[in-house]
Amino acid sequence: MAAVRVEEDRDTAAPTETGGVSEAQAGRSGEAYPEFNRKCIFCRIGNREESVDLLHWDDQFACFRDIRPGAPHHYLVVPRKHIANCKSLKKEHISVVQKMVNIGKNALQQNGIDDLADVRLGFHLPPFCTITHLHLHVLAPASQMGFISRMVYRVNSYWFITVDQLIENLKSLPDE
Repeated sequence: MAAVRVEEDRDTAAPTETGGVSEAQAGRSGEAYPEFNRKCIFCRIGNREESVDLLHWDDQFACFRDIRPGAPHHYLVVPRKHIANCKSLKKEHISVVQKMVNIGKNALQQNGIDDLADVRLGFHLPPFCTITHLHLHVLAPASQMGFISRMVYRVNSYWFITVDQLIENLKSLPDE
């Protein structure tokens, strides 16, 4: 689980669209997205309002180390746009999840992890999210995770879903 200790607004609203400004335009200048939530630590990190060593930052996403790592390499990839959690995603968000995965894998490779078969990628399901902002857990090598971490990040449990399973779930949703 993400281990950032701050009080946060626990809203569960679905993702919102930017008011009259495209997501790319909102982020290119380095400005906060219109749906930036000042109470959300991940919104503040993604919009560079917190002092965090960013492994990746662009107009849509940020990647940084988890403060309570469950593996030797444990990174979080978050959208700069506030999205509550993976349950609030719709079919059209598959590309968002795929971009998050690519960023996570690139961060691993940039930090010396070449065996991408020994990686755990996934999301905690509500109510097991400690931060109510969509965040992808990127853990490697998964074979070196301790007992507690193997439980916390247990594949397709009631509390954790892999990227592959989430994408399959999103694909099965009706078109809107």
